[in-house]
Amino acid sequence: MADPLTADLANLTSAFEHNFAARGEIGASLSVWLHGREVVSLHKGARTREEVDTWHDDTIVPVWSATKGPAALALLLALHDAGLSPDSPVQSVWPDLRARCSFGQLLSHQAALPAIDENPSIFDHPAVAVALARQSPFWEPGTAHGYHPRTFGFLIDECARRLTSGQSIGAILANRITIPIDAHFWIGLPVSEHHRVARLYPGKAKPTASPDEAAFFAAFNSPESLTRRAFASPAGLHAVGDMNLPAAWTAALPAQGGVGSARGLAKIYSLLASGGSWNGHQLIPPAVLSWASQPLSNGYDKVLLMPTRFSAGFMMNPLAPDGTTLHHRFGPNPRAFGHPGAGGSLAFADPDRGLSFAYVMNQMEQGVMPNAKSLTLIDALPF
Repeated sequence: MADPLTADLANLTSAFEHNFAARGEIGASLSVWLHGREVVSLHKGARTREEVDTWHDDTIVPVWSATKGPAALALLLALHDAGLSPDSPVQSVWPDLRARCSFGQLLSHQAALPAIDENPSIFDHPAVAVALARQSPFWEPGTAHGYHPRTFGFLIDECARRLTSGQSIGAILANRITIPIDAHFWIGLPVSEHHRVARLYPGKAKPTASPDEAAFFAAFNSPESLTRRAFASPAGLHAVGDMNLPAAWTAALPAQGGVGSARGLAKIYSLLASGGSWNGHQLIPPAVLSWASQPLSNGYDKVLLMPTRFSAGFMMNPLAPDGTTLHHRFGPNPRAFGHPGAGGSLAFADPDRGLSFAYVMNQMEQGVMPNAKSLTLIDALPF
């Protein structure tokens, strides 16, 4: 591994610049941490297409499902505090949840609740929680996995509130992690920070989908498919423009509503990559670090219709039955874990290297998996 003080960052800087020159990036930032300190910070562009607001290194932007990683961390902390583990049954705190599963199965998208037959508003947490509790699972929980793009947030938020006598995922994350380390990332953005948010822009439709994505896009465009239903319920906040509304930022949605900077995300993952301590304080217990990196599901995803792999709330590189890596979405290490966000944002930790990475931007691309904007940056890392 190269010394971060002498590492040649030319290829990484070139890849970052290429996102603007050839891929239409408007504004973006990259933060890389190694063994608890930031070793790369790049930013460029503007917060709006009109280029009247400069993109700074601390510019914040909605990151869609990249929210799920920090959100999962919050639930794992609550589980640990309660003396429970991913093996504990969810029904121990949520007895009326019809889908019988463990916390680990819920966090690794095996709970079989990716959609809801009822369609309450995404802004009505109590109504969504009730609908999820009485929802019949779409398969036998624990026998398969399928990405829960939206319901995931309500499932873990309801569990967190029951574990902590009312604390939301966003509150736990803030109190336990982001405030102590001064990480600019929120699940429930304070009004005082609204002026800092960059505007999101939708991606252009792809002329052709990659082989991995073809089945997903075909199903996504079929109204009756489980894939489409999973991305459509609960109701609201479907269009990219909806995520530019303050109501979306303040709603504190753990599956898709996080707003933050690349540095803020990378700082959170740096804790996960380097032992969980900050300034001499152990913020993340060793057990939680182990839970975050332990794979729980792998193989064909019943919602995304492609191979995926998950630990307790984090995505990992999917593996073939023989153990070979099918896709390097989080670098070369099969033990790395993180989460992408729709359109291109990505953050992850690689504990074996003590490394964390986060890339955020406001010009989205079509697709739910990491795209060339972030993957070329990962490939160009010199350490």
